[in-house]
Amino acid sequence: MNRRTLLGGLFAAASVPALAACSSGITSLDSQGSGGSGGGSSKGGVIIGTANFTENQVLGHLYAAALEAAGVRTTVRPNLGTREILIPALRGGDIDLLPEYQGALLHYLAPKATATEEGAMQNALTVALPSGLQVLPYGMAEDSDAFVVTRATAKKYGLSSLADLKKQNGELVIGAAAEVKKRQVGVVGLKDVYGVEFKEFKSLDSSGPLVKGALRKGDVDVANLFTTDTDIQANDWVVLSDPRNLVPGQHVVPLIADRKADSTVRRALAELGNVLTTAQLTELNRQVDKDKKDPEDVANAYAEQHGLVKKK
Repeated sequence: MNRRTLLGGLFAAASVPALAACSSGITSLDSQGSGGSGGGSSKGGVIIGTANFTENQVLGHLYAAALEAAGVRTTVRPNLGTREILIPALRGGDIDLLPEYQGALLHYLAPKATATEEGAMQNALTVALPSGLQVLPYGMAEDSDAFVVTRATAKKYGLSSLADLKKQNGELVIGAAAEVKKRQVGVVGLKDVYGVEFKEFKSLDSSGPLVKGALRKGDVDVANLFTTDTDIQANDWVVLSDPRNLVPGQHVVPLIADRKADSTVRRALAELGNVLTTAQLTELNRQVDKDKKDPEDVANAYAEQHGLVKKK
């Protein structure tokens, strides 16, 4: 899919929110319970942006379904691109809300952050977030980065963990989305934490057809995929273990502008977060990627099935 261009106003600022994090993801749902000053309002509607991969689009439409059921008018702008586009767009008012992932967002904002436990990451995110933004309580569903090789490659080089990659320094090719080359949860961290160096980095896509096709064909030896990608199991690919915890926990978490974070929005998204599981999210991804269903249709069907909206 083509990346859409966002327009104007990318760096508006507001006051820094305060967040009460918790171990289960849900805190008090009143206007003070999950951060912010309580001055936001969703009465004018909420614009939801998503990244340029299947799961994030599904999550964006799930957010929309939950909010619409609560009486909040929504617009979904899918497939906008990476955090390098989405975060400035959120700050500037082009979008108001987006589905995020705890660890990945924290490492983007604070590359040297060391928090790995969910509650600690939630607190760290509160400190690291730009003014005017806040994270709401994280949900049960989780989707982590994974570094994957084919079964044949694992056998050929004796690979079972990320640490094993060092034995083949300068010989293997890694494929991933372009930004992974410069991210801590990516090439930078693999070198810093495991001492791994690759022969070549191939810029492809985020757990999409390009990187998976390259892995199948042998054009890359290592691919950066997502743990909820059903192709990993379907192809009998090997997820390399992470003994030094390079990849942090990645619970799904709503990232929202203060200006829209009222109690109606909080309650609706908290209800969704308490229902959606990792297994269910994986299945929704499969329906889009394998069954070729529309992400919005898949999200709406799930919301209806699980009582998040009234049945038609």
